[in-house]
Amino acid sequence: MKYLRQLTIILIPYIIGTVLQITLHLPIPGAVIGLILLFLGLQIGIVKLEMIEELCEFLLSNMSFFFIPAGVGLMTAFGVLKGKWIPFIIIVVLSTCLVWIVTAFVVKTLRKGR
Repeated sequence: MKYLRQLTIILIPYIIGTVLQITLHLPIPGAVIGLILLFLGLQIGIVKLEMIEELCEFLLSNMSFFFIPAGVGLMTAFGVLKGKWIPFIIIVVLSTCLVWIVTAFVVKTLRKGR
């Protein structure tokens, strides 16, 4: 029952974000809006970390399991990627490096504030 309550607390901002995205025709995915709403709820204090901590720990520890559908989806797209592997690999490598750089910059900036 505890996990169901925690899941509900996590899903409510997601559902609100999806409804906002659909009704307001926003270019941002509803899941991202929901994530921002959950973050704001945590920052403001509407949602306490203790209210969702256990389920979040479980989800984070099993995160690799949730990437399996994306990997299978990529495998089914081999025909589409045929002949385009070099640009695809370049894009993947460059975007990964960009994520590393941005993450390092954000961590460095946040650590300066402490």
